[in-house]
This record gives sequence, C-alpha cells and structure tokens, in this order.
Amino acid sequence: MAKILAITNQKGGVGKTTTSVNLAASLAAAKRRVLLVDLDPQGNATMGSGVDKGILEHTVYQVLLGSKSISEVRIVSTAGKYDLVPANRELAGAEIEMVDLAQRETRFKEALQEVEHQYDFILIDCPPALSLLTLNGLCAASAVMIPMQCEYYALEGLSDLLNTIKKVRANLNPSLEIEGLLRTMFDPRNSLAQQVSDQLQEHFGNKVYRTVIPRNVRLAEAPSFGIPALYHDKLSKGTQAYLALAGELLNRYSEDSSLPVELPSSQIEIQELSNEINKIR
Repeated sequence: MAKILAITNQKGGVGKTTTSVNLAASLAAAKRRVLLVDLDPQGNATMGSGVDKGILEHTVYQVLLGSKSISEVRIVSTAGKYDLVPANRELAGAEIEMVDLAQRETRFKEALQEVEHQYDFILIDCPPALSLLTLNGLCAASAVMIPMQCEYYALEGLSDLLNTIKKVRANLNPSLEIEGLLRTMFDPRNSLAQQVSDQLQEHFGNKVYRTVIPRNVRLAEAPSFGIPALYHDKLSKGTQAYLALAGELLNRYSEDSSLPVELPSSQIEIQELSNEINKIR
C-alpha cells in the first residue's frame, strides 16, 4: 500500500513545490514507484517536472469533476522519472464547480483508490491556502509533511495549519497524522534561523526531520530548466539534502518502523515556541 503524503503549508513561499518535485525525483532515484500529484492551480510542480502545462488536454481538474480517472490523466515525467497527475489554471475553477457536488472533500481520495496500490509513495503538492483543493489533499493523505522556513512569521502559519489538520482529523480523515516538519531555505549564518531551528527540535523532537534543506542556487535554477535539481546538478548541496530526506523518509517507513505518532499538545507547544522566539527578536 502506498504511503500518501500531503505536502502543504498555508504560508506561501516556503519551498513546498520544490520539496514535492525534488523529493519525488529522489525517491524515484532510490528505485521506488512514485506518483506526484499537482493540486495547485499554478501548476508549478507540473512545470518543474518538465511538462508544459499550457498544452495539457487532461489534468487533475477532470479527475476531481469525475469525467476522467487518474489512470487516464497521469503521465510520465521523463525529467523526474516518476508519474505525474498534472495541473494548470483550469483547476482554479474546480472549487466553484465542486461546491454542489456530493462528498466534495473526498473526491480525490475516492479517485486515488484506483491506482494507490501501484505505488510506494504518492506525494500531493497542495495549494498554499486552506481551500477545497487542500482539503481534498488532506482527506486523501495518510500523513502531512510541512515545509517551513525558520523565521518568526512561519510560526503563525504552522499554528493555523495544525489547527486545520486537527479539524480534518476530527471530521473527515481520522487517520491523518503529522509526518514531520521540514526546515527549508535554511541559512546557518542567520542567528534567528538557528534559534528557531533549535526551538523546533526542542519542542517537537523527532517530528522535525534531521535533514535541513539549505538555501541553494541550484534548487532555485532547476525549475527554469523544467527538471528536478537532481538532474540539474547532482552534486549541489540542495540535491544532496533532498536525497538525504528521501533516505530519512525510507528509514521512517521501513518494515520495522510504525507510522509517526500524533503530535501532542501542538497548539500549546506552538504558543510556547512563539513566546521563546519573541524573546529572541
């Protein structure tokens, strides 16, 4: 059975799509069967996978509306060596069209059941907002990966997201768990970033991935070439970080490991963390 991870953060610009594309490529390089789902109307994960979103005939939009199945829509990303359910701007209209549909929050979950047994990992790149598209991603997933920058304002977004996950778990997907917090765009020369990172580790323990994704020019360049960083510069620090993240993820889901436990007292801990960072500012 596939491990289905929603990669999401309600705050934009935290490296969510970069993580989705490069983690998918790294897991595929590790000989795992990977499906990347682009649930963002911007279609950045689609473009970053080497697919021109402007010429697509069918996308995840048709899947959500029920006119196409995932097997009819998915394509192979030759650039990343994984399968892709692509998206483009027409996906923005899906939320309006889905409002009156039955089980609107779980339509993608139902569609995914057709193919999930064919993969080891399914990664869902969610939009940077709490929307019906994001809810579909959270309802389909078994766990959530949260990319975040180590800065003060990221804490508010994290707090809001944890509240959203609690509500989804209570009402729509009781099996949803927090897979982990991923520190992205990390600059070790920034003392505040280091302080925030230390506090995250102190409060959330093994919920924080050991792997840290650095600020890296090659990671930023790769999307303009339509390829994951692994195939742009395999020796760059960014590439090596995502390969390490893939290894860490595989270790977490090894046969003798259980799924991550629920994040305890998250709202209280976030408030404590916020108070600590206030002292630093």
